[in-house]
Amino acid sequence: MSTAPVVAAVDGSEDSLRALEWALETAGRRAATLRVVHVRQYAAWGQADVLVAAPPEAEGDPVLDEVRARLADRVAEPAVEYVALEGVPGAVLPELGLDAELLVLGSRGRGGFASLLLGSNGLAVARDAECPVVVVPAPGREVHGDGAEEPGPRVVVGLHADSPDDAVLTFAFTEAALRGARVQVIAAYPWPVQTWSAPGQLVPPPVDRDAIENETRVLAEGFLAPHRKRHPEVRAGVQALPGDAAGLLVAASKDAELVVVGRHRRRLLAPARMMGSVTQAVLLHAASPVAVVPPGAPEE
Repeated sequence: MSTAPVVAAVDGSEDSLRALEWALETAGRRAATLRVVHVRQYAAWGQADVLVAAPPEAEGDPVLDEVRARLADRVAEPAVEYVALEGVPGAVLPELGLDAELLVLGSRGRGGFASLLLGSNGLAVARDAECPVVVVPAPGREVHGDGAEEPGPRVVVGLHADSPDDAVLTFAFTEAALRGARVQVIAAYPWPVQTWSAPGQLVPPPVDRDAIENETRVLAEGFLAPHRKRHPEVRAGVQALPGDAAGLLVAASKDAELVVVGRHRRRLLAPARMMGSVTQAVLLHAASPVAVVPPGAPEE
């Protein structure tokens, strides 16, 4: 059994119960403990942004009691823990990621990331948690596009060919292996390429789109090579496509098991954690669950 739990945040809503089901299934696949957490927002003023020294008892918490009843007739595996905490969810939940394998949230299904399970605090969870955060959307989100090139379970992952993050690919291949799915890699490149010249200067020659697409695909295949070697049982295909990465990933989310995106690394002049615009757009519009993976340690 994995030593790190899969954490499911619940608040009694239907959306959080959908996320609970996803987390339960995932914990079983990973042979991990499922830790069900309810954050109660009635800590003393001024202390709401930290974990309390003595967390409230899980026994007698109506939200956790409902979950217990829901899971009472399920198989004993995975093992389930129940935890009640007090504080502001946007501050408390990211702290739980310090010793978690995954942190799973639901969305309220109102079409925006600002209405996640625990209000706009959900953005802080996906941005600040040390572990991957999975957001499970409400059913019925419509996306435009064909989604998959072939039938069957698949995990979609976005790849920046110019600055790939190995942690994102590692997570995508691991999930695909656990689910018996293939990996669909979306490597977007900008098109049309914008060029300009000062008055009187020669206009640069037109950019060869086929050359850009081929270079993007070759780079992506190179980054995938070590992951293919570690997971020979997982089929993976690269789509080098022109246009907006967010739109392409949202289109590919149709009928997907999961879409995996990365989070920005901290930069010297912007040390705070950031959520990229592509990641936010995918969280807003994807039809499938979305995993936001924190960046891996930078290479020396």
